[in-house]
Amino acid sequence: MAVAIRLRREGALNRPYFKVVVTDSRSPRDGKFIEIVGTYDPKKPGANSTLKLDRIEHWISKGAQPSDTVRSLIKKTKNPEAAAKKAAAKAAKKSAPAPKPAPAPTTTEPAEPTATPAPTAPEPAPPAEAPAASAPAMPAAGAAAEEKSES
Repeated sequence: MAVAIRLRREGALNRPYFKVVVTDSRSPRDGKFIEIVGTYDPKKPGANSTLKLDRIEHWISKGAQPSDTVRSLIKKTKNPEAAAKKAAAKAAKKSAPAPKPAPAPTTTEPAEPTATPAPTAPEPAPPAEAPAASAPAMPAAGAAAEEKSES
């Protein structure tokens, strides 16, 4: 029997609430389970999950496979400082406005004229290479046949 640690959805419409359960991987998402090992409320900010880490470790040692979401919840529960730091960095990035480019400084004084170099004549383009007229042209198919018949 393949055992999985996954989320079981509860709660109302548009108000999800999950229980972390140990279950047979063949059973439906909200079907029968072996044991409830925690809860997860995605709408709650901050610490939004409670897990029984000792029971989860027990089931993992017996071969249970946690789902991706449960794996990330376990990681957050084991190391809350790193999770809080990551959440704070994400919130700071989201709340910080994008830096606006500084407007060009405007002055009321007229700018001093600068000396501009005199326009120069454009360089002449190198002459285009003409097709080699001195090269012998490819003989026509009829001329090649005449040469063969002469021999």
